[in-house]
Amino acid sequence: MTNKIIHWIDQRFPLSSFVKHDLTEYPTPRNLSYWWNFGFLAGFVLVLQVATGVFLAMHYKADVSLSFDSIQHIMRDVNYGWLLRFMHATGASAFFLVIYIHMARTLYYGSYRAPRELMWWTGQGLLLMLMATAFMGYLLPWGQMSFWGATVITNLFKATPFYGEEVVSWLRGGFAVGDPTLTRFFSLHYLLPFLILGGVVVHLIALHTVKSSNPSGIDLAAKDNIPFHPYFTSKDFYGLGIFLIVYCLFVFFFPNSLMEPANNIPANPLQTPLDIVPEWYFLPFYAILRSVPDLVGGVVAMGLSVMVFSFMPYLDRSRIPGGAHYRPWYRMMFYLFMADMLVLGYVGHNPPGGNMLLIGRIATFFYFALFVLLPFLSKKEERWLIQKGLPPELKELMASDAKEKSEMHHRRNGDNK
Repeated sequence: MTNKIIHWIDQRFPLSSFVKHDLTEYPTPRNLSYWWNFGFLAGFVLVLQVATGVFLAMHYKADVSLSFDSIQHIMRDVNYGWLLRFMHATGASAFFLVIYIHMARTLYYGSYRAPRELMWWTGQGLLLMLMATAFMGYLLPWGQMSFWGATVITNLFKATPFYGEEVVSWLRGGFAVGDPTLTRFFSLHYLLPFLILGGVVVHLIALHTVKSSNPSGIDLAAKDNIPFHPYFTSKDFYGLGIFLIVYCLFVFFFPNSLMEPANNIPANPLQTPLDIVPEWYFLPFYAILRSVPDLVGGVVAMGLSVMVFSFMPYLDRSRIPGGAHYRPWYRMMFYLFMADMLVLGYVGHNPPGGNMLLIGRIATFFYFALFVLLPFLSKKEERWLIQKGLPPELKELMASDAKEKSEMHHRRNGDNK
């Protein structure tokens, strides 16, 4: 009966061929490590966020006089409403953590390089949509930090040339953050995840067109690839089990550790909190914003700190494959960049002024200096590695890759004749 149903579907829709080509029999490099699990984990968390968000939206009221109380209603009166809210709130932090690790792996192994530029850029687009979704969702509880955080962030759009005031008024729906702001933020927060799902499909199409990268940095020959299932599905589910243990630990035992305590107080436009801070995943970029004394300069620096990753395929000019694995200079720069991000996050968490302001400015300068120096150091590193002599295993991989390409070229020419 099952075979008949599948056959009936295949005559009208290529279900079996899609599953074989893109899921079960998809050729995957055999040397992928567990660092490649985080793409799958990001997809899982996205589905989890969409599912919990849909159920939460059934009980949420996007009204300034009802929104805070509707959150309390979800927590206290709705069956398992507390679980849905904690899963959604913890899932937001988990989503950014998984995405940041996924990006760090891509940077470390150089998976952004040709021919994977479009895959990298679609990932950057997904990150921007995720940031917008998280920012809009932060206002929905209508707590003190939500209200004042939205007020500060929307004020930043005054830096828009010529039309700054109009842009801010359009975002807020008025002269201040209020009921129109909450309504449109709720609408966009509900809509954007579905656009992200569509973006993920585009991201996966780009991935399956150029095939997955691997730690060696060289596209392995067809004989060195294995089917995705069952080898990597079992690997992904093992990683998912580890992730769920940590995720459930926070959901059930430390649910409020990732939430701002001030958000348990209803929003009061007449009382400004002592310190307005965003969620932890925005802290490095918030520190960059505060380190520049000028509003326009701070907004430009913050925006550029996110967008600069899109230029990585052109900033990294080295032809040595393997990312940081075979490149000691690039590896040192990567570790320095990770340390700088932690310093910026610490600075963003603390009140501005004094030593924190000085440290933030130094860390911000160092952040951009690494990207500026990368084109020169990567080319110099390449010449140094060639003079020193490449590692034997890298030479073997490069020779195998050249031989495979030569054979493919001869076969193609033979077919053309």
